Amino acid sequence: MIPLKDDNPARNIPFLTLGFILFNIAVFLYGVNLPVHPSALYADYALIPMQLLNSPFTTYPTVYTSMFLHAGIWHLGGNMLYLWIFGNNIEDVLGRFRFVLFYFVCGTLAAFGHIATDLDSKIPMVGASGAISGILGAYLILFPFAKIRTFIFLGFFWTIARIPAILLLLFWVGLQIWNSASSDAGGTAWFAHIGGFVAGVLLILPFKNFSKR
Repeated sequence: MIPLKDDNPARNIPFLTLGFILFNIAVFLYGVNLPVHPSALYADYALIPMQLLNSPFTTYPTVYTSMFLHAGIWHLGGNMLYLWIFGNNIEDVLGRFRFVLFYFVCGTLAAFGHIATDLDSKIPMVGASGAISGILGAYLILFPFAKIRTFIFLGFFWTIARIPAILLLLFWVGLQIWNSASSDAGGTAWFAHIGGFVAGVLLILPFKNFSKR
């Protein structure tokens, strides 16, 4: 299932959601226009668990810089699609400052969720999906019954249907759990997705209530 649009319009222009999207696109375009392969950026800006644990003070910034690197156009496009659909409503609820804080806190917890499962990994972790997973967890709590226009593909059958967010998002997190248990995870940081999602579920109400004080 691929979400296309939610029937849950934001009250305000989501400047920060748009800003995150445009910045991610800008970083990606910068990388593909380098005279060397874009993965050359990984050496300095990707999160590598073993390096972080061995040199935490010098490599800790990669927890954040890695959130703006993507492995390819489909990686970038998928993440930005989810951020656009679900991020605007969370920005609406939290306001701009707390939205940014929430985004990076979820992204940080997602990164450490990944690290905890593979302390000796030398594989670079890149992508905004940990932080965006937090956005998805928050959306599940705040708007569980909002209708999401979703592309559904089953073999030769496909359709576009309006389904509740709770169904789509529980399917999504279930897929992350299933993939994390696979012996062939394909190098994807599934536990970052799960960790970010759990962080979003647990933190959105404290962030929301604090924003009203």
